[in-house]
Amino acid sequence: MVKESVLKDKSYAFSVKVVYCYKELAKKKEFVLSKQLLRSGTAIGALVREAEFGQSKADFRSKLSIALKEANETDYCLSLLKDTKYLEESKYQELDTLCKELIRILVASVKTSSSEKCIVNSE
Repeated sequence: MVKESVLKDKSYAFSVKVVYCYKELAKKKEFVLSKQLLRSGTAIGALVREAEFGQSKADFRSKLSIALKEANETDYCLSLLKDTKYLEESKYQELDTLCKELIRILVASVKTSSSEKCIVNSE
């Protein structure tokens, strides 16, 4: 699926940027929010990868839904880091734009997979 390939690539690239952001925040001695950002920001790509080999359509949809929740949490962490002056405006804008793009793709993917019928093999 083309959309999932784009999602896979973009979520991985976003994870890399989140890791670099975490490293910069750690230099500023900010560990609590930055670790939460690291966890949720990298979980998005990991869940997309898990969904790729979901055991069923429902499992696929579930993994993407959880990835969407992690993306929303990441967006929240980014806002907190910006508003508490740990994250510069330019870095925030870059990551926030990418995060919101992932959210849009995930919403569309979850909606598309929800509207498709799941055929269960009863063999």
